[in-house]
Formats: sequence, structure tokens, C-alpha cells
Amino acid sequence: MRVGVLQFFSWPNRDVPLPQVFERAMHRMRTMDANGYDAVWLAEHHFTGYSICPSVHVMAAHVAGQTRNLRIGTAVTLAPLYHPLRIAEEIALLDVLTKGRINWGVGRGFDKTEFDAFDVPPEESTDRMREAIEIVLAAWTQERVDFQGRFHQVDNVEVLPKPVQVPHPPVWVASTSEGAVRWAAAQGHSILMDPHSPHSEIGRKRRIYEEGLRAAGHESNGRNLPMARLLAIDETDDRAEAVARRGATWTTGTYISKEAIRSFRNDDEEVDPIEHYLSDVVIQGSPERVVDKLLELEAEISLDSLLLSPLSERSFELFTDRVLPHVGN
Repeated sequence: MRVGVLQFFSWPNRDVPLPQVFERAMHRMRTMDANGYDAVWLAEHHFTGYSICPSVHVMAAHVAGQTRNLRIGTAVTLAPLYHPLRIAEEIALLDVLTKGRINWGVGRGFDKTEFDAFDVPPEESTDRMREAIEIVLAAWTQERVDFQGRFHQVDNVEVLPKPVQVPHPPVWVASTSEGAVRWAAAQGHSILMDPHSPHSEIGRKRRIYEEGLRAAGHESNGRNLPMARLLAIDETDDRAEAVARRGATWTTGTYISKEAIRSFRNDDEEVDPIEHYLSDVVIQGSPERVVDKLLELEAEISLDSLLLSPLSERSFELFTDRVLPHVGN
């Protein structure tokens, strides 16, 4: 199993200085670099203490300076908020400076607060993201870019630098809805799968994606398809459950609404938001129980690329010391 970390920069209750949040994250990434993790994926958010990382590109440059082996992914660049040529330049520059350690994850976002603050109509966000992907890939693979689209017109522009990875850094599209999964499959893009849907729903969408790839004539074998999962580990199952409950309470209280949770579930059942996470989303328990659960999910939903998001620092430490040796490549 390939293992990476979906890195948030949460500032709960603002009870420590913010620089301490960032330094704790850097310590985690240095630990990952030394212990065989595949990649860190940096989460972009704006205007919320749920995660303070308004520029994953700036953060990626900082991470690159403190690591040597770890691949560095954006999870995601919120493409509708930026001019695509700027994205192409910055990701290519990162790729050059890191000697080819960059994974580009791109998405549209879903937070109305962000769209409103950046003057982006939410109803345009999907089309803006898709247009941006097309322009960025052209900027990386063509000597000069000509593009006439709905939102952007590019006339004979040479974008420099070009990335060092050939033909370009690997690309993933964040895909939560079934429509997004089907579009990515039709285009042949790899996908990142969200940390909020139930395990069974993640498995269902992966099957839809693989069927869509084959129908469009794209290769499905050998793809790295990270599945983001929240993680709570402690010495006992009861202590881990308390970690999971705190994490679910924080998530539903600061960022994820009841309406969003309904969209993650693909059913009409009314579920308490916290129980949604505790019952169907968070992988939790003692290290031994978590190993068993991961192996079970590997068989049930083809979980061969885990993108974990630890709900406590102790969860990360126990995963590194007592779970990773049993499940990692």
C-alpha cells in the first residue's frame, strides 16, 4: 500500500501561537521524509481556522527545503481562484527547484465564502477549473500557448520555466461527486478521493471511475489513486474513539455542513453528522485494529493508495511506528 498524508494546518481554539502549528507540521513532514512515506499533500483553504494554508505553492516551497525524498503534492490548487498561466508558472518552478518531486492536485473547491471573497461565481467554478487544467497542460507541453476559452484568452505566450518531469508533473483532479469522477475518467485524468465520504461510497466511485476509463479507452492499470481517510489511533480502542469524536466534532462544527454530509453519502438517510464520521469515515482504534481495518479496506474497496489525515499527533506517531511497517510498500 502506498501511503501519503493529507496535511491540514488546523488552529483549533487558537490556543497556541500560529507559528507553532506550522512548525509541528514541518516536524511531521521531516519524520515522513525519513520513514518511507510516499508523499505529503498540502490542503489549500482560505479564511478559516479549520486549516490555515492560503497558498499551497508557497508552502510546498518551504516543505521542499526541509525534505529530500518526499514527493510534495497540492491537495488541491483551487484552480478557479487563479489565472491558469500563474498556476503553470508556479508549479513548473516548484518542479525545477525540487528536481521533479511535485504532484499537481487540482480542484474547484466548494466553499461559498472563498468564491464570494475572490469574486468567482460558484456556478462557474467547474468550468473555470476544467479550462484551467487545459491551459496549464498546454503551457507545460507546448512551446507557446494559444487558447481562446470562455474565461481566458491566451495569445502566443511562452510559459517559463517548463517542468523537469516529462511530459509534466503527474496530475490528479479532486473528484467527490459522481459527475466529477465521470468527467475525470473520460479525460483520462487520475483522481484524488475525498476524506469525508463513507468507505463504501469511496469504493463505489472508484469502480465508476475505472469503468469510465475503460469506456473512454484510457489505461486503468498502474494508476496511483489516493483515497483520503481520517485516522484516529491510540493505545486502546476507547481512547482512539475519543480522538475520533473530537475530530468529528471539530470538523462538523467549523467546516462541513449537514448539507455537505448528505452530498457525500449517496443516500437519503438522515444521519447525525458526528455519527457519519464515527461510523462510516474515520479509521480508528488501536494500532493492531487499524492494521486489520486497512487490510480489510484494501480487499473491499481496492485501497492501495492511502492518503491519511491524522486527527491527533499521537495518531501520526503510532501509525508511523506500528502501522506503516505492516501496510506500507
